[in-house]
Amino acid sequence: MASNPCKNVDELYFKLARIAEEEFLDVVISTDVMNDRLRIHIIDGSFLDVWFSRRIPCKYAFHWERRHLNGSVYRWDNAAHRKLKRLETFPHHFHDGRQESIRPFTPSDNMEDTLRFILMVIRDRLKKTSGA
Repeated sequence: MASNPCKNVDELYFKLARIAEEEFLDVVISTDVMNDRLRIHIIDGSFLDVWFSRRIPCKYAFHWERRHLNGSVYRWDNAAHRKLKRLETFPHHFHDGRQESIRPFTPSDNMEDTLRFILMVIRDRLKKTSGA
């Protein structure tokens, strides 16, 4: 990410909300742009919080909250945890269902495509759990 695709955080939240609402109608109920994040409400009662730091360029987290449904949480982020230094995509990583279950993750060159990828993952996982 050579340039800063996350420069105008508020504009980015609205752009991502539009993508979620227009391109993922089968998965997304609604979106809320809040002071510090974008919340995307998912059809199963879960939600995806999208957060970008206003101080640190392109520090991000996409947090799919499902603990109230089945105890799981999924998060794609770039928090530079020291214990992950050897991960090939450091600092980018993915918490796969549990905080301790960490896998490599490489975001797209822009956050719009990163959101699309994550919403496709959510769509696929919901299809698998519903048996569709």
